[in-house]
Amino acid sequence: MLDIKFVRENLSAVEEAMAHRNTSFDSQAFLDLDARRREAIQQEEALQAERNTASKQIGQLMKEGKQAEAEAAKERVRAINEQIDQAAEAREEADTGLTDLLMHVPNMPDATTPVGKDETENPEVRRWGTPRTFDEFLMKPHWDLGADLNIIDSERGVKLAESRFYVLGGAGARLERALISFMLDQHTSRGYKEWWVPALANTATLTGTAQLPKFEEDLYKTTEGLYLIPTAEVQLTNLHAQEILEVDQLPLRYCAFTPCFREEAGSAGRDTRGIIRVHQFSKVEMVKYATPEQAWDELESMVADAENILQKLDLPYRVISLCTGDIGFSSAKTYDVEVWMPSYDGYKEISSCSCCTDFQARRANIRYKDPEHFKGTRYLYTLNGSGLAVGRCMAAIIENYQNADGTITVPEALVPYMGGMTTIGPEQA
Repeated sequence: MLDIKFVRENLSAVEEAMAHRNTSFDSQAFLDLDARRREAIQQEEALQAERNTASKQIGQLMKEGKQAEAEAAKERVRAINEQIDQAAEAREEADTGLTDLLMHVPNMPDATTPVGKDETENPEVRRWGTPRTFDEFLMKPHWDLGADLNIIDSERGVKLAESRFYVLGGAGARLERALISFMLDQHTSRGYKEWWVPALANTATLTGTAQLPKFEEDLYKTTEGLYLIPTAEVQLTNLHAQEILEVDQLPLRYCAFTPCFREEAGSAGRDTRGIIRVHQFSKVEMVKYATPEQAWDELESMVADAENILQKLDLPYRVISLCTGDIGFSSAKTYDVEVWMPSYDGYKEISSCSCCTDFQARRANIRYKDPEHFKGTRYLYTLNGSGLAVGRCMAAIIENYQNADGTITVPEALVPYMGGMTTIGPEQA
């Protein structure tokens, strides 16, 4: 959430930033609520001061034996208390209105985030690897090859649940497990602490990372009021909600594997085949807590950590910088890592790494102390990134490592995780 004081003092900049993000900001509504809030606060403070003075007079009048005047002063205090309650109610109403308004306003893009209208204006930062060409045989998309080998079964996924669910069998299930273990081993070897977290989260937790209230339609909700998490970012970022950390603890680097669940309400008709865009998927997530001075270097290293996975798997990819019209709600700056997918004849997002500045920390109330440099506490910066989306990684391996005889070569880095298996062939149905 944006800081009220920052919005008040930088109204034009906020309006311009929101325009670059293809959204609007009701500055007049903000100004009206802010004026009502400040007026109520001033009135409340003035009445409290008046009540204090009147209360002191009561004691003095009682000492002087002026009973009638003391009773009149008590009546005045009672009347002031009613006025204070009214002023407090007005302040609370204005506070609630401001909070609700700002809960729906996205983060300010960083100055280094390129200005652009949508994904077509995301500049490329770099590429790695050479995309494979299929001159010797006809390439099969992962949804066909996976079905031919009986390692991906979308029909049974639909039978067990509904569309956009799938089942993995045999080497397919083992490949999923291998990728998860491989990714976690890579990240923990590079300084991340692994966590195992719940797949359900409460309203406060999802509000802290800004999935709520704006994106409730994309979430699965239980009858008890809990939500299935759309990403481990939700849990990892809120591990320190309502806490004050010491500066020498930072940066903190966390990772976790979780199943992830998304309604995909806004993506009807997109990527309907295969395992690219589904309702349930596996993902290894990276999250960092940092000071503002550390955060931007930590963002670059997080992207490098995502790239490391693809390099070890020898999968070609590119890195793009998302423009203002394409960055996520909480993000100030985002890099997407896109893996080469032959079935799309192009690159497909497999990781998104973002610096959210203090936007999430302000909502989740995560602060830090640095006595040598400032008094009190400050909100820290949070960062998150996919490390990686497992299903998309599997799809990329199936397509890029397929052979003319319909088998799939297991990437060398995964062979130990596959029990020595070097080739995936047809499975029994």
